[in-house]
Amino acid sequence: MTKAEIVKTIAMQTGVNAKEVSTVVEAFMEEIRTSLANNKENVYLRGFGSFIVKHRAQKTARNISKNTTLVIEAHDLPAFKPCKSFIERMDNK
Repeated sequence: MTKAEIVKTIAMQTGVNAKEVSTVVEAFMEEIRTSLANNKENVYLRGFGSFIVKHRAQKTARNISKNTTLVIEAHDLPAFKPCKSFIERMDNK
């Protein structure tokens, strides 16, 4: 499902103009991005899941084709962790 399909579905279900729904969806996604990337804060949505920041420590890796070693710096990654009820719903289908 694409963002456009989500906007269309929400607009049909709620009767709200698709342009307004699109603005709300964009603002929602931007707030999650800002919270994770800039503020390093997790976002918890009860009944759905959590968008979390995972920290990866520095590590060394090998390039086998060139026979060299490289250092991968420590970095943060966004991740999604579904809630328990969401996982159970997926398992029941």
